[in-house]
Amino acid sequence: MRIGIDLGGTKIEGILLADSGDILQRHRVDTPKGDYQQTLQKIRSLIDQLTDDKHLAIGIGTPGAPSPETGLMRNANSTCLNGQPLQQDLEELLQRPVRVANDADCFALSEANDGAGKDANSVFGVIVGTGTGGGLVIHKQLLQGPNAIAGEWGHNPLPWPQENELPGPQCYCGKQGCVETWLSGPGLARDHGGEIQAKEIIQQAKQGEKQALATLERYYDRMARCLALVINIVDPDVIVLGGGLSNVETLYNEVPRRLPRYVFSDTLKTQLKPPVHGDSSGVRGAAWLWPIATDS
Repeated sequence: MRIGIDLGGTKIEGILLADSGDILQRHRVDTPKGDYQQTLQKIRSLIDQLTDDKHLAIGIGTPGAPSPETGLMRNANSTCLNGQPLQQDLEELLQRPVRVANDADCFALSEANDGAGKDANSVFGVIVGTGTGGGLVIHKQLLQGPNAIAGEWGHNPLPWPQENELPGPQCYCGKQGCVETWLSGPGLARDHGGEIQAKEIIQQAKQGEKQALATLERYYDRMARCLALVINIVDPDVIVLGGGLSNVETLYNEVPRRLPRYVFSDTLKTQLKPPVHGDSSGVRGAAWLWPIATDS
């Protein structure tokens, strides 16, 4: 068994995961707003709720990631985490080893291990929700790289931009025209005019509303361009979509139809799939940060 924790901006979810992939226990608590020390204590109490076994390994999925240079958290939209030695503090508090990874990496690892990409050698996991992110798993192993940014898909520029897409919206990272500004839920809403949210746009499109359909047409093409860039560099067997927008069923037909015009190949075998584990993928992937052989 192993413990997985998904540290989100509004909730902290914890599971006790069997080696078979079955969730034996699950608990959720609210995330303390802007309070780092209270967040640490909430994680400890959540783990105590899951099990009294003090020997199980713990994986934590976070909205940011530790810097490989300093070990301090960075790029987290839960800003109280930034600049904090989260992994070290939790290991000291819990008196056992902890592994920490970005939530998009955890999503990709979950779906590659026993989800939509379980039979694939290479899986690119994509988050399209409030923000965008990605993770790359090769032969069931998470690829993080020396800079710990492998799969940071959302903070590259929109490929093959049209004239009316330049220079692109301002991104919170300080640049303009990042993939996140186009393919996130807020990005979709902004492209539609900014008066309604992504969920309402999608609902209107289902009802045949012309402006909503046109907005989704642009979204399909932009996602195809962005995923084609990944395919041209990585050539994954499977791409799995996660986050709120992964529930848009038309993506899985419309995006693959547009991909061939951008992929640098005479064939396209990469599959685009919805997640098997849905909202549970993040916390499951956190648990899978520890291989079975290390459990004791």
